[in-house]
Amino acid sequence: MRGPELAPFWRSTVGFDRLLDLIDQSTRWTGDDHYPPYNIERIGDDQYQISLAVAGFSPDEITITAGQNALTIEGRKADKGERQYLYQGISERAFRRVFDLADFVQVKGASLDNGLLKVDLVRELPEAMKPRKIAVIAGQRQLETKAAA
Repeated sequence: MRGPELAPFWRSTVGFDRLLDLIDQSTRWTGDDHYPPYNIERIGDDQYQISLAVAGFSPDEITITAGQNALTIEGRKADKGERQYLYQGISERAFRRVFDLADFVQVKGASLDNGLLKVDLVRELPEAMKPRKIAVIAGQRQLETKAAA
């Protein structure tokens, strides 16, 4: 099954390239594996947390890169020599996860505890983008701005 046809939107929009790319990417089936498993949780109105199950990885084996509208988390085990496993159920394979971030979402910190990597995110709108009240005074031209409630 194919996803929606986006060509009509490309012809009639300007400046929505990123949004249309995200829609197009989400409709394509990819053979990517789903390792490591993760959760995305809303903590508050503008606060989020991504949790990845990275059992067996130490903090120095994990790299977190926050770019413009993207968060990349990579893990690579340090080579610890030859081991002879009778059974290996804990995966130590390298991984790379990329999360697309909305505008104004920033990474605030990360922690590794009990095999869970937790990355804290917050959406912070610039003051110029926040709604503001404009006072209207009869008979005079005066502009007064107040923070919206």
